[in-house]
Amino acid sequence: MTSRSDRNALPSETRPSPAEIPTAREVTEAVNAELREHGIQAAYNHLLRAELRSGGRKPTLAIYDNAFHFIGGAQKYGLTLAAALRDQFDVTILANKECRPRDFIDWYRLDLSDCPIKIIPLPYYEDKKAFHIDPAFITRETGNPFDLVARESGRYDFFVNNSMNEMVCPLSNVSVMICHFPERRPADYFYADRYAAVVYNSLYTASWIRKKWKLEPHRLIYPPVDMETGESGSPKKNIILSVARFEPEGNKRQREMIETFLKLSREWPEIVRGWTFVLVGGSPPDNAYLSRLEMIIANNPAGKVELKVNLPADELKSLYRDAALFWHVCGLTHEDPGEIEHFGMTTVEAMQNRLVPLVYDGGGLREIVDHGVNGFLISSKADLLDFTVKLIRDPRLVEELGRAAREKAQSYTRDKFENRVREYFGELLERVLAPA
Repeated sequence: MTSRSDRNALPSETRPSPAEIPTAREVTEAVNAELREHGIQAAYNHLLRAELRSGGRKPTLAIYDNAFHFIGGAQKYGLTLAAALRDQFDVTILANKECRPRDFIDWYRLDLSDCPIKIIPLPYYEDKKAFHIDPAFITRETGNPFDLVARESGRYDFFVNNSMNEMVCPLSNVSVMICHFPERRPADYFYADRYAAVVYNSLYTASWIRKKWKLEPHRLIYPPVDMETGESGSPKKNIILSVARFEPEGNKRQREMIETFLKLSREWPEIVRGWTFVLVGGSPPDNAYLSRLEMIIANNPAGKVELKVNLPADELKSLYRDAALFWHVCGLTHEDPGEIEHFGMTTVEAMQNRLVPLVYDGGGLREIVDHGVNGFLISSKADLLDFTVKLIRDPRLVEELGRAAREKAQSYTRDKFENRVREYFGELLERVLAPA
């Protein structure tokens, strides 16, 4: 029978040999030296590293995101990373607002009930009753509310910042920033250059890390996509699907897509008859943008448009199984590179289920969709309308491109993501365990 202490120890393949383990006297001298020269945190980190090298426990890892409390692709990335690493590490989830393991099961089909969740309220945002914790509000005058997260990061061997929030200063022995996009240029409280490693989610993101932060990122790990529903044997239905968060700023361009579908219904009624446009996405409460979309639909009954908000994963899977076409135009009419899709997880989810993607020609979407091979890249609402008409008129083309889309999507499966994550964090762990 395996004892609790054995379960919590390092795996034998990473455990140092007795000759590599420092003596108590060596540890004490080194800790005192760190304390004199660099302060309490450096001394504590040295003690943690010596303890870890003794082989008596698993390394600890905290993963932080200021948006774990609502559904999103970046949050799925971070939580899937946590699931991939919990055999190698004792994983703790750090959040700023209440979230529950049940939410992660409902939203992402990830059971993380064995990973403790620690909530770190930020008084600056709590006082404002802010649902979104937006770092853009912070200046030297306001002070840095994320110092509370930084302080917590120093309690762990590894700290992973999944929020791409450059205002969190890492204090752990090993720190990793998962950068989904460098949203802000270096300004007040910029600590991205303090991380031991910067992981990026697409080549597009990497190019902007270099341009905006003047940093060289370390490792490309594409996001995990695991939305295959299996072959139902039933033909696809006349459904155009869009899946993206209903952001209050409208960055995902749902309004433009609804306008395009309504125009299609008016100008090509014989073609679009029997088709439904379904928009799925998460939304915070009291979302004025979502309310405007509902008004547009109510005032234009000619086109059949449905909004499905905060949909459970099982219902979303059913839509992926049934739908034939997929629209995603985040980036359309945008000039800010941060408002163009950085990767496009929902596009890959659709492709896994043989939906033909019609997506904006920019950002990370160019790495996913090959124009005319497994979907279409569009630059305007007119393009979106024209290619949609082309596909509706040619069911055989829909079937052909759908098969090619599914084949391309196999490059981004959850298994591939988890293998890359374990390999990379295994490399980082080896460096920690190496003789000083």
